[in-house]
Amino acid sequence: MVWGRDRQSKFVDRTAIEYRIEVAGATGPWKLVADNTDRGAENQDGGPQSKEAEAAGTVALRSQVSSWRQQRASLAKDLSERTKPAMVYAGSFEQPTTTHRLYRGDPLQPREPVAPDTLSVLGTLALSLDAPEQQRRLVLARWIVGPGRCLSARVMANRLWQNHFGLGIVATPSDFGAAGAPPTHPALLDWLASELVDGGWKLKPLHRRILLSSTYRQSNRPRRHAAEVDAGSRLLWRFPPRRLEAEAIRDSILAVAGTLDLKMGGPGYSAFEPNDNYVHVYKPRERFESPQWRRMVYMTKVRMERDAVFGAFDSPDAAQVCPRRTRSTTPLQALNLLNSTFIIDQAEHFAARLRVEAGPKPADQVRRAFLYTTGRNADDESVADAVRLVEEHSLEAFCRVAFNLNEFLFLP
Repeated sequence: MVWGRDRQSKFVDRTAIEYRIEVAGATGPWKLVADNTDRGAENQDGGPQSKEAEAAGTVALRSQVSSWRQQRASLAKDLSERTKPAMVYAGSFEQPTTTHRLYRGDPLQPREPVAPDTLSVLGTLALSLDAPEQQRRLVLARWIVGPGRCLSARVMANRLWQNHFGLGIVATPSDFGAAGAPPTHPALLDWLASELVDGGWKLKPLHRRILLSSTYRQSNRPRRHAAEVDAGSRLLWRFPPRRLEAEAIRDSILAVAGTLDLKMGGPGYSAFEPNDNYVHVYKPRERFESPQWRRMVYMTKVRMERDAVFGAFDSPDAAQVCPRRTRSTTPLQALNLLNSTFIIDQAEHFAARLRVEAGPKPADQVRRAFLYTTGRNADDESVADAVRLVEEHSLEAFCRVAFNLNEFLFLP
């Protein structure tokens, strides 16, 4: 007789402990001929063991086997980690297919082949029809930043200016043509472009030059006679006040609350609840934990869906190109910064931080909060009003108010 645990041999590593073997004739009843009760384990002297000794030995053996299996799993995991190959993002250049002029734009009616090139009014790349992909990219990149290509430098300089002042010297950053807005300071734009080119197309020196300029550092206080001539400050007679972008507002709230995760790189986080529906449903998160406390630049962008809280601050929904963000003022913005779950949670963390760093006195907590949110020491009147708010409601309520201060949300 050959004993098998199962016919598919899936459990060949296991031994039956309890069993019954019965036989029967053609017409007779089944009769027990053997079972595990008469196969006791042998002791060291060769005689049969007692039931108690046999049970104890079985328990000890099972415990030892379990220990061995855990050790094997640990060694297998360690071996896998040590032999895992390094992951890289890699690709290869392929020979591009020939591009043809299409008769009336119909892809089924190709005409003569066309070499890769720019618009003839802008010059030529002088590439052959069979130029490889790598050469095409390299020639185009050199052509964009080559001598005499002032348009590229002017567009980049205008973008940098827009980043710091909220509005570029050319108000239409993606359209420098006749349909776009004319530059308010064309000589300044040309000078910034020449500085960019002369500096080897390095951006940090140009950032530094703009930030250290008297134009950037001037006061934003209005003057009546100047406002009558240029209410929008397009002529830069004062620094134009503007609200922070949605990403900067969120990151600033996390920073003052002491919860901002500055870890760089790696996968981003989602502002929506996870789900496995066959049609993905984007339901905003009710609660944000530490994995979602990273900078907003790491938030996964979903087309046609905005962040539930900071989408109200003119954050684009990634459905279309947005060369310049609009800046609106709506009641929903104030409501989101007062009553949303995210703000309430961060206000609690901010209050806990103030209690630890400033002590139990409300006046000290308020002064520390003003220092974090506005960067200045609060005057006595502001401290008295804030302390009254803390005593009547709570420190968390004051923290929510601090997140809504104009000095916190707007550039000075």
